[in-house]
Amino acid sequence: MFEIKSIASGSSGNSYLLKTAKETLIIECGVSYAKIIAGLNFRIKDVAGCLVSHEHNDHSSSIRNVLKAGINVFTSKGTIESLAVEHHRIKVIESGKQFSTGGFTILPFSTQHDAKEPLGFLIHHEEFGKLLFATDTYYIHYKFSGLNYIMIECNYCREIVNDNLQKGVVDKMQVKRLLKSHFSLENVKGFMKTNNLSDVRKIFLIHLSNRNSNAELFKIEIEKLTGIPVLVY
Repeated sequence: MFEIKSIASGSSGNSYLLKTAKETLIIECGVSYAKIIAGLNFRIKDVAGCLVSHEHNDHSSSIRNVLKAGINVFTSKGTIESLAVEHHRIKVIESGKQFSTGGFTILPFSTQHDAKEPLGFLIHHEEFGKLLFATDTYYIHYKFSGLNYIMIECNYCREIVNDNLQKGVVDKMQVKRLLKSHFSLENVKGFMKTNNLSDVRKIFLIHLSNRNSNAELFKIEIEKLTGIPVLVY
């Protein structure tokens, strides 16, 4: 049994679960601890750990409660310094240095975002193979092969942003930050074209903007490009 579960995805909060037959990995804890626990069906003992990509509140807001629950949190030194959190269950990880927790083997990699030391994750487990998780980045330096699942940010579309700019829904400063901190539909398309997708079974589009995205359009565009089933979270 393998399931990818989204507790929440977007600017208001992010948290996802990778659930295998015997254990679960939490990715991000940017929603209330109550929601995370409910998503786990209150089975804390099954949790192998929690990955946190960076310090922004919509990805890390419940980190203290997660630590208090006895769950190891894996994140970068820069993220911990920004959050000013101290706990014996914090496990500092680095880009390019592989580690394991439970049956999950994880290779962190650096991403490009307005945070101190943001990370993406390449995750392997014998039950599902290899999964890529990348969010809150405007560029991914690396190419990947042998992927079975992709969870990737598709925050906005340039055409929608430009239309919102003309309507006054967003201002130039907001657009400038967006372009230098988040992955767009155009970025996702470029990523898909430059990576080997021959083993990919499903693509998950995550962290869509409330104002600058179109879930149905994004799903259609990526499925048309790749020929792979797409789910939007």
